[in-house]
Amino acid sequence: MNLHLTGHKLPITPAIRDYVAAKLERITHHFDNVIDVNVIMSVEKLRQKIEATVHVRGREIFCEASATDMYAAIDGLVDKLDRKIIKHKEKALSQRHDCAPLKHQSDA
Repeated sequence: MNLHLTGHKLPITPAIRDYVAAKLERITHHFDNVIDVNVIMSVEKLRQKIEATVHVRGREIFCEASATDMYAAIDGLVDKLDRKIIKHKEKALSQRHDCAPLKHQSDA
């Protein structure tokens, strides 16, 4: 998994980089085929905003979260990404299993 962090009006400190990397490891526990993750952090007045685009095979998953604290925004983003990754994985598995047994279908 390649992780790209970008900060708009915000310096990316090693502590923030390590925190984001540790939190995004939760995504790879659910879905191993994560190719690339692009994270953009920005500050808009009193709101801390974070956006992430996760590239998986065949799809890009986008989420964003904002809060008054950057660490809270990161936690919210990872929760949203986790739910979307699980949904994508379940959908892919159901589509694969629905189409697989073509030779076992009876002629009606």
